[in-house]
Amino acid sequence: METSTLTTVLEDAGLSPYQADAYVTILELGSASATDIAEKSDVPDPRIYDVLRDLEKHGYIETYEQDSLHARAYSPESVLDDLRKRADRFEQAADEIEDRWEAPTMDTHTVSFVKRMDTVLDKAETKIREAENQVQVAADREQYERLRPALEAAHDNGVHIKLALCLEDDEALPSEDALNDVATQVRYRSIPMPFIALVDRTSTCFAPHVLSANRYGVIVEDRTHAYVFHWFFMAGLWESTEPLLEDGDDSLPRSYVNIRQCIRDIWPLLEDGATVSVTVEGIEVESGSTVSFEGEIVDVTYPSLEAAGTDAPFLYLGGQATITIETDAETVEVGGWGAVIEDYEATRIVLEEIVSE
Repeated sequence: METSTLTTVLEDAGLSPYQADAYVTILELGSASATDIAEKSDVPDPRIYDVLRDLEKHGYIETYEQDSLHARAYSPESVLDDLRKRADRFEQAADEIEDRWEAPTMDTHTVSFVKRMDTVLDKAETKIREAENQVQVAADREQYERLRPALEAAHDNGVHIKLALCLEDDEALPSEDALNDVATQVRYRSIPMPFIALVDRTSTCFAPHVLSANRYGVIVEDRTHAYVFHWFFMAGLWESTEPLLEDGDDSLPRSYVNIRQCIRDIWPLLEDGATVSVTVEGIEVESGSTVSFEGEIVDVTYPSLEAAGTDAPFLYLGGQATITIETDAETVEVGGWGAVIEDYEATRIVLEEIVSE
Protein backbone atom coordinates (compact mmCIF):
# COMPACT_ATOMS: atom_id res chain seq x y z
CA MET A 1 0.00 0.00 0.00
CA GLU A 2 1.34 3.40 -0.93
CA THR A 3 2.08 5.96 1.78
CA SER A 4 -0.66 8.29 0.55
CA THR A 5 -3.21 5.47 0.61
CA LEU A 6 -2.17 4.44 4.12
CA THR A 7 -2.53 8.02 5.28
CA THR A 8 -6.02 8.22 3.79
CA VAL A 9 -7.07 4.99 5.51
CA LEU A 10 -5.85 6.31 8.85
CA GLU A 11 -7.88 9.45 8.27
CA ASP A 12 -10.92 7.24 7.64
CA ALA A 13 -10.13 5.54 10.95
CA GLY A 14 -10.45 8.85 12.82
CA LEU A 15 -7.06 10.60 12.65
CA SER A 16 -6.77 14.13 11.37
CA PRO A 17 -4.73 14.62 8.16
CA TYR A 18 -1.77 16.01 10.18
CA GLN A 19 -1.97 13.18 12.72
CA ALA A 20 -2.09 10.51 10.01
CA ASP A 21 0.83 12.10 8.15
CA ALA A 22 2.93 12.41 11.30
CA TYR A 23 2.23 8.83 12.40
CA VAL A 24 3.20 7.33 9.04
CA THR A 25 6.39 9.43 9.09
CA ILE A 26 7.25 8.15 12.60
CA LEU A 27 6.69 4.56 11.43
CA GLU A 28 9.15 5.17 8.59
CA LEU A 29 11.74 6.93 10.79
CA GLY A 30 11.39 4.65 13.78
CA SER A 31 12.39 7.33 16.29
CA ALA A 32 12.99 10.99 15.58
CA SER A 33 12.90 14.47 16.96
CA ALA A 34 9.84 16.61 16.53
CA THR A 35 11.81 18.84 14.16
CA ASP A 36 12.80 15.91 11.92
CA ILE A 37 9.23 14.60 11.89
CA ALA A 38 7.96 18.02 10.81
CA GLU A 39 10.61 18.20 8.04
CA LYS A 40 9.79 14.72 6.68
CA SER A 41 6.02 15.27 6.82
CA ASP A 42 3.64 17.98 5.77
CA VAL A 43 2.90 19.03 9.34
CA PRO A 44 3.83 22.72 9.93
CA ASP A 45 6.48 23.33 12.60
CA PRO A 46 4.13 25.30 14.90
CA ARG A 47 1.63 22.38 14.88
CA ILE A 48 3.97 19.42 15.30
CA TYR A 49 4.02 19.45 19.12
CA ASP A 50 0.23 19.49 19.43
CA VAL A 51 -0.04 16.74 16.80
CA LEU A 52 2.46 14.52 18.66
CA ARG A 53 0.70 15.02 22.00
CA ASP A 54 -2.64 14.05 20.41
CA LEU A 55 -1.09 10.90 18.88
CA GLU A 56 0.36 10.00 22.27
CA LYS A 57 -2.98 10.54 23.97
CA HIS A 58 -4.63 8.15 21.49
CA GLY A 59 -1.96 5.51 22.10
CA TYR A 60 -0.23 5.66 18.72
CA ILE A 61 3.17 6.96 19.91
CA GLU A 62 5.15 7.90 22.97
CA THR A 63 7.21 11.05 23.38
CA TYR A 64 10.38 11.54 25.41
CA GLU A 65 12.98 14.25 26.00
CA GLN A 66 16.44 13.87 24.51
CA ASP A 67 17.85 17.40 24.23
CA SER A 68 14.55 18.10 22.47
CA LEU A 69 11.18 16.42 22.15
CA HIS A 70 11.42 13.06 20.40
CA ALA A 71 8.77 10.53 19.44
CA ARG A 72 8.63 6.87 18.59
CA ALA A 73 5.78 4.56 17.71
CA TYR A 74 4.23 2.31 20.30
CA SER A 75 3.90 -1.37 19.53
CA PRO A 76 1.23 -1.32 16.77
CA GLU A 77 -0.79 -4.06 18.46
CA SER A 78 -3.42 -1.74 19.91
CA VAL A 79 -3.58 0.27 16.67
CA LEU A 80 -3.98 -2.89 14.61
CA ASP A 81 -6.69 -4.14 16.93
CA ASP A 82 -8.59 -0.86 16.61
CA LEU A 83 -8.28 -0.87 12.82
CA ARG A 84 -9.45 -4.47 12.56
CA LYS A 85 -12.46 -3.73 14.77
CA ARG A 86 -13.30 -0.78 12.59
CA ALA A 87 -12.94 -2.97 9.50
CA ASP A 88 -15.32 -5.52 11.03
CA ARG A 89 -17.87 -2.80 11.75
CA PHE A 90 -17.60 -1.48 8.20
CA GLU A 91 -18.09 -4.99 6.84
CA GLN A 92 -21.07 -5.57 9.11
CA ALA A 93 -22.53 -2.23 8.06
CA ALA A 94 -22.07 -3.18 4.41
CA ASP A 95 -23.85 -6.49 4.99
CA GLU A 96 -26.66 -4.76 6.86
CA ILE A 97 -27.12 -2.18 4.09
CA GLU A 98 -27.29 -4.99 1.54
CA ASP A 99 -29.83 -6.93 3.64
CA ARG A 100 -32.03 -3.89 4.18
CA TRP A 101 -31.89 -2.99 0.50
CA GLU A 102 -32.89 -6.51 -0.58
CA ALA A 103 -35.53 -7.08 2.10
CA PRO A 104 -39.07 -5.64 1.73
CA THR A 105 -39.98 -2.89 4.13
CA MET A 106 -41.47 -4.16 7.37
CA ASP A 107 -43.42 -1.00 8.06
CA THR A 108 -46.62 -2.57 6.73
CA HIS A 109 -45.60 -6.20 6.39
CA THR A 110 -44.89 -7.72 9.78
CA VAL A 111 -45.18 -11.12 11.41
CA SER A 112 -45.12 -11.40 15.20
CA PHE A 113 -45.12 -14.58 17.29
CA VAL A 114 -46.49 -14.17 20.79
CA LYS A 115 -46.85 -16.53 23.75
CA ARG A 116 -50.04 -15.29 25.37
CA MET A 117 -53.53 -15.76 23.96
CA ASP A 118 -54.57 -12.49 25.59
CA THR A 119 -52.12 -10.66 23.33
CA VAL A 120 -53.75 -12.18 20.25
CA LEU A 121 -57.24 -11.28 21.48
CA ASP A 122 -56.18 -7.74 22.39
CA LYS A 123 -54.83 -7.20 18.89
CA ALA A 124 -57.91 -8.77 17.30
CA GLU A 125 -60.19 -6.55 19.36
CA THR A 126 -58.32 -3.42 18.29
CA LYS A 127 -58.32 -4.40 14.63
CA ILE A 128 -62.02 -5.32 14.62
CA ARG A 129 -62.94 -1.94 16.11
CA GLU A 130 -60.90 -0.25 13.37
CA ALA A 131 -62.42 -2.37 10.56
CA GLU A 132 -63.93 -0.55 7.61
CA ASN A 133 -65.11 -3.28 5.30
CA GLN A 134 -65.08 -6.91 6.40
CA VAL A 135 -64.21 -9.20 9.29
CA GLN A 136 -63.98 -12.98 9.49
CA VAL A 137 -63.75 -14.58 12.94
CA ALA A 138 -63.53 -18.17 14.18
CA ALA A 139 -63.78 -18.38 17.97
CA ASP A 140 -64.98 -20.46 20.88
CA ARG A 141 -67.66 -19.17 23.26
CA GLU A 142 -65.23 -17.51 25.66
CA GLN A 143 -63.31 -15.78 22.86
CA TYR A 144 -66.58 -14.68 21.27
CA GLU A 145 -67.78 -13.12 24.51
CA ARG A 146 -64.46 -11.29 24.82
CA LEU A 147 -64.75 -9.87 21.30
CA ARG A 148 -68.50 -9.26 21.24
CA PRO A 149 -68.36 -5.51 22.09
CA ALA A 150 -65.82 -4.96 19.30
CA LEU A 151 -67.93 -7.00 16.88
CA GLU A 152 -71.02 -4.99 17.80
CA ALA A 153 -69.16 -1.73 17.17
CA ALA A 154 -67.90 -2.92 13.78
CA HIS A 155 -71.36 -4.23 12.83
CA ASP A 156 -72.90 -0.87 13.71
CA ASN A 157 -70.37 0.75 11.35
CA GLY A 158 -71.63 -1.35 8.43
CA VAL A 159 -68.80 -3.87 8.42
CA HIS A 160 -69.66 -7.27 6.89
CA ILE A 161 -68.89 -9.91 9.54
CA LYS A 162 -68.65 -13.67 9.15
CA LEU A 163 -68.57 -15.39 12.54
CA ALA A 164 -67.81 -19.10 12.98
CA LEU A 165 -68.44 -20.32 16.53
CA CYS A 166 -67.15 -23.43 18.26
CA LEU A 167 -69.83 -24.54 20.74
CA GLU A 168 -69.91 -27.61 22.94
CA ASP A 169 -72.69 -30.08 22.20
CA ASP A 170 -74.51 -29.17 25.42
CA GLU A 171 -74.03 -25.41 25.03
CA ALA A 172 -77.07 -23.28 24.35
CA LEU A 173 -77.00 -21.51 21.02
CA PRO A 174 -76.90 -17.71 21.11
CA SER A 175 -80.24 -16.13 20.27
CA GLU A 176 -80.85 -14.79 16.78
CA ASP A 177 -81.55 -11.34 18.23
CA ALA A 178 -78.15 -11.32 19.95
CA LEU A 179 -76.38 -12.50 16.82
CA ASN A 180 -78.09 -9.88 14.68
CA ASP A 181 -76.19 -7.25 16.67
CA VAL A 182 -72.73 -8.72 16.09
CA ALA A 183 -72.54 -10.32 12.64
CA THR A 184 -73.90 -10.56 9.14
CA GLN A 185 -73.57 -14.34 8.98
CA VAL A 186 -73.05 -16.79 11.84
CA ARG A 187 -72.31 -20.51 11.74
CA TYR A 188 -71.24 -23.03 14.36
CA ARG A 189 -69.78 -26.49 14.96
CA SER A 190 -68.74 -28.57 17.97
CA ILE A 191 -65.34 -29.67 16.62
CA PRO A 192 -62.56 -27.48 18.10
CA MET A 193 -61.33 -24.69 15.84
CA PRO A 194 -58.25 -22.49 15.96
CA PHE A 195 -58.88 -18.87 16.73
CA ILE A 196 -58.64 -16.61 13.72
CA ALA A 197 -59.60 -13.02 13.02
CA LEU A 198 -59.16 -11.53 9.53
CA VAL A 199 -59.75 -7.81 9.16
CA ASP A 200 -60.03 -5.80 5.94
CA ARG A 201 -57.88 -8.25 3.96
CA THR A 202 -54.70 -7.04 5.63
CA SER A 203 -54.57 -8.11 9.30
CA THR A 204 -54.60 -11.64 10.70
CA CYS A 205 -54.67 -12.82 14.31
CA PHE A 206 -54.27 -16.58 14.75
CA ALA A 207 -53.81 -19.11 17.55
CA PRO A 208 -54.13 -22.92 17.61
CA HIS A 209 -57.24 -24.37 19.27
CA VAL A 210 -57.20 -25.03 23.01
CA LEU A 211 -56.51 -28.76 22.63
CA SER A 212 -53.40 -28.17 20.54
CA ALA A 213 -49.99 -28.96 21.99
CA ASN A 214 -48.68 -25.75 20.45
CA ARG A 215 -49.34 -22.71 22.62
CA TYR A 216 -48.53 -19.59 20.68
CA GLY A 217 -50.14 -16.86 18.64
CA VAL A 218 -49.36 -15.22 15.31
CA ILE A 219 -50.17 -11.62 14.38
CA VAL A 220 -49.65 -10.78 10.72
CA GLU A 221 -49.92 -7.45 8.92
CA ASP A 222 -49.69 -8.54 5.31
CA ARG A 223 -52.21 -8.90 2.46
CA THR A 224 -50.65 -12.03 0.96
CA HIS A 225 -50.67 -13.95 4.25
CA ALA A 226 -54.19 -12.70 4.97
CA TYR A 227 -55.29 -14.14 1.62
CA VAL A 228 -53.91 -17.57 2.60
CA PHE A 229 -55.64 -17.43 5.99
CA HIS A 230 -58.86 -16.35 4.24
CA TRP A 231 -58.97 -19.54 2.19
CA PHE A 232 -58.15 -21.59 5.28
CA PHE A 233 -61.06 -19.91 7.04
CA MET A 234 -63.47 -20.44 4.15
CA ALA A 235 -62.49 -23.98 3.10
CA GLY A 236 -61.24 -25.39 6.39
CA LEU A 237 -63.68 -23.83 8.86
CA TRP A 238 -66.66 -22.05 7.34
CA GLU A 239 -67.64 -24.91 5.02
CA SER A 240 -67.76 -27.37 7.94
CA THR A 241 -70.16 -25.31 10.06
CA GLU A 242 -73.94 -25.21 10.43
CA PRO A 243 -75.86 -21.99 9.74
CA LEU A 244 -77.18 -20.01 12.68
CA LEU A 245 -77.74 -16.66 11.00
CA GLU A 246 -77.73 -15.99 7.27
CA ASP A 247 -77.86 -12.73 5.39
CA GLY A 248 -81.28 -13.32 3.86
CA ASP A 249 -82.12 -9.74 3.00
CA ASP A 250 -82.83 -9.57 -0.74
CA SER A 251 -83.79 -5.89 -0.71
CA LEU A 252 -81.79 -3.30 -2.60
CA PRO A 253 -79.24 -1.88 -2.28
CA ARG A 254 -77.44 -5.11 -1.32
CA SER A 255 -73.75 -5.30 -0.46
CA TYR A 256 -71.21 -8.02 -1.23
CA VAL A 257 -67.64 -8.33 0.02
CA ASN A 258 -67.14 -11.65 -1.78
CA ILE A 259 -67.16 -11.41 -5.56
CA ARG A 260 -67.95 -15.12 -5.95
CA GLN A 261 -71.09 -14.73 -3.86
CA CYS A 262 -72.03 -11.76 -6.01
CA ILE A 263 -71.52 -13.73 -9.22
CA ARG A 264 -73.60 -16.61 -7.87
CA ASP A 265 -76.52 -14.26 -7.24
CA ILE A 266 -76.36 -12.16 -10.42
CA TRP A 267 -75.54 -14.92 -12.90
CA PRO A 268 -79.15 -16.09 -13.29
CA LEU A 269 -80.27 -12.48 -13.63
CA LEU A 270 -77.82 -11.79 -16.44
CA GLU A 271 -78.80 -15.05 -18.14
CA ASP A 272 -82.41 -13.82 -18.13
CA GLY A 273 -81.35 -10.53 -19.73
CA ALA A 274 -81.71 -8.28 -16.68
CA THR A 275 -79.83 -5.00 -16.38
CA VAL A 276 -77.81 -4.97 -13.16
CA SER A 277 -76.44 -1.66 -11.86
CA VAL A 278 -73.75 -1.60 -9.17
CA THR A 279 -71.42 0.64 -7.22
CA VAL A 280 -67.90 -0.69 -6.72
CA GLU A 281 -65.53 0.30 -3.95
CA GLY A 282 -62.05 -1.07 -4.33
CA ILE A 283 -58.41 -0.69 -5.25
CA GLU A 284 -56.83 0.05 -8.60
CA VAL A 285 -54.56 -2.94 -9.22
CA GLU A 286 -51.77 -1.03 -10.94
CA SER A 287 -51.46 1.96 -8.61
CA GLY A 288 -52.92 0.63 -5.36
CA SER A 289 -55.11 3.72 -4.97
CA THR A 290 -58.66 3.44 -3.63
CA VAL A 291 -61.51 4.00 -6.07
CA SER A 292 -65.30 4.13 -6.20
CA PHE A 293 -67.36 4.05 -9.39
CA GLU A 294 -70.78 3.12 -10.74
CA GLY A 295 -71.76 1.11 -13.78
CA GLU A 296 -73.73 -1.71 -15.34
CA ILE A 297 -72.60 -5.32 -15.23
CA VAL A 298 -72.30 -6.57 -18.80
CA ASP A 299 -70.51 -9.88 -18.30
CA VAL A 300 -68.97 -12.26 -15.77
CA THR A 301 -66.01 -14.59 -16.23
CA TYR A 302 -65.98 -17.63 -13.99
CA PRO A 303 -64.54 -20.72 -15.73
CA SER A 304 -65.88 -23.06 -13.03
CA LEU A 305 -69.43 -21.70 -13.26
CA GLU A 306 -70.86 -23.75 -16.10
CA ALA A 307 -69.08 -26.94 -15.07
CA ALA A 308 -70.24 -26.67 -11.46
CA GLY A 309 -73.79 -25.56 -12.11
CA THR A 310 -75.59 -22.81 -10.27
CA ASP A 311 -76.69 -25.13 -7.46
CA ALA A 312 -73.19 -26.42 -6.67
CA PRO A 313 -71.03 -24.81 -3.96
CA PHE A 314 -68.77 -23.19 -6.55
CA LEU A 315 -68.52 -20.07 -4.41
CA TYR A 316 -65.47 -21.54 -2.70
CA LEU A 317 -63.60 -22.77 -5.73
CA GLY A 318 -60.42 -21.00 -6.80
CA GLY A 319 -59.56 -19.65 -10.20
CA GLN A 320 -60.62 -16.52 -12.00
CA ALA A 321 -63.75 -14.66 -10.94
CA THR A 322 -64.22 -11.42 -12.88
CA ILE A 323 -67.10 -9.01 -13.38
CA THR A 324 -67.05 -6.74 -16.44
CA ILE A 325 -68.64 -3.35 -15.78
CA GLU A 326 -69.53 -0.63 -18.24
CA THR A 327 -69.20 2.84 -16.71
CA ASP A 328 -70.01 6.18 -18.32
CA ALA A 329 -66.37 6.50 -19.40
CA GLU A 330 -65.11 2.98 -20.12
CA THR A 331 -65.50 -0.75 -19.70
CA VAL A 332 -63.45 -2.22 -16.86
CA GLU A 333 -62.82 -5.60 -15.31
CA VAL A 334 -63.22 -6.11 -11.57
CA GLY A 335 -61.79 -9.00 -9.58
CA GLY A 336 -62.01 -10.07 -5.97
CA TRP A 337 -59.48 -10.43 -3.18
CA GLY A 338 -55.98 -10.76 -4.65
CA ALA A 339 -56.95 -9.55 -8.14
CA VAL A 340 -53.93 -9.27 -10.46
CA ILE A 341 -55.25 -9.56 -14.03
CA GLU A 342 -58.23 -7.21 -13.65
CA ASP A 343 -58.28 -3.42 -13.54
CA TYR A 344 -59.64 -3.25 -10.01
CA GLU A 345 -59.88 -5.36 -6.86
CA ALA A 346 -63.34 -4.94 -5.36
CA THR A 347 -63.53 -4.58 -1.61
CA ARG A 348 -67.29 -4.05 -1.76
CA ILE A 349 -69.85 -4.40 -4.54
CA VAL A 350 -73.22 -2.76 -3.93
CA LEU A 351 -76.10 -4.05 -6.04
CA GLU A 352 -78.06 -0.87 -6.62
CA GLU A 353 -80.76 -1.76 -9.16
CA ILE A 354 -82.07 -4.73 -11.16
CA VAL A 355 -84.21 -4.08 -14.20
CA SER A 356 -85.75 -7.21 -15.72
CA GLU A 357 -86.02 -7.50 -19.47
